[in-house]
Amino acid sequence: MCGRYTLSQSGDAIAAAFGISAIPNLPPRFNIAPTQNVPAVLQAESDRELAERDRELQLLHWGLIPSWAKDPGIGNKMINARAETIAEKPSFRNAFKRRRCLIISDGFFEWQRREKRKQPFYFRVGEGELFAFAGLWEHWQDASGTEINSCTIVTTDPNELMAEFHDRMPVILHPEDYDRWLDSDSNSSDLQHLLRPFKADRMQHYPVSLEVNNPRHDSPTCIEPVAA
Repeated sequence: MCGRYTLSQSGDAIAAAFGISAIPNLPPRFNIAPTQNVPAVLQAESDRELAERDRELQLLHWGLIPSWAKDPGIGNKMINARAETIAEKPSFRNAFKRRRCLIISDGFFEWQRREKRKQPFYFRVGEGELFAFAGLWEHWQDASGTEINSCTIVTTDPNELMAEFHDRMPVILHPEDYDRWLDSDSNSSDLQHLLRPFKADRMQHYPVSLEVNNPRHDSPTCIEPVAA
């Protein structure tokens, strides 16, 4: 699964990496947790004034709330979506067909069980480059008119590195696949091959402080290496 991650790079770097014309003003985040608002890249809607811009950044509630849900609290259980079932599962199938997004990150956390505790590890691509999780998003509105746009991170089988820590890992997309994933006209069956484990030899990992266990801790110390 993926339950915590980071996005600490500048708005300029994010705009350049994801082809966004408006540079986002985002504070560095070192311990992003479910139910928080997270930056995601969506395909711009064609009827907007800035239609010539292919992509736009939005803040989405992490924890997908299906459009048919009566209680938005259901999103707390939907921070991740299994790649194998998103095309059929009622909670995700409509979003998979029409509302896919790129959830921006530069690293994520996973825990390894030790004798008396769980040790957190930080995982990143290369030397800490920006990347995108495959995401789905959904629009929800209640009877009073309250609206929430929410998202989930798609997961798949682990690669050789991640298998030592968990039986799932987030789907990390390659930049050359961003357009296909975002394109609402892409055929769902053609997208399934993108939902594969990322290559282990392109990833790095190291142990970090137990401080990351508390989502109220959100500082660079969360990603500083410690002795395992």
